[in-house]
Amino acid sequence: MRLSYKEQESVDVLEEVVEEDLCDLVVFNDDVNTFEHVINILMKVCKHSAEQAEQCTLLIHYKGKCTVKHGSFTELRPMCESILDAGITATVM
Repeated sequence: MRLSYKEQESVDVLEEVVEEDLCDLVVFNDDVNTFEHVINILMKVCKHSAEQAEQCTLLIHYKGKCTVKHGSFTELRPMCESILDAGITATVM
């Protein structure tokens, strides 16, 4: 007599995580704000390191704009408002 058994396969059920579309927080160049001010705001609002904020600021100056943060609209909107409140032109795209 031959014994047989079926091994029950365990199936992992993956929950589909529906993420919001990712957006960009873009900061634009102007002739009003100093490098120091923009760097300080990026460090404060976006939690950038000093080096990262400086690099973004140089890109803003030489290219006219720079994406400073990626994320969901709900995450980026308050950051954008804080940057705007600091007198720097920004938008969420």
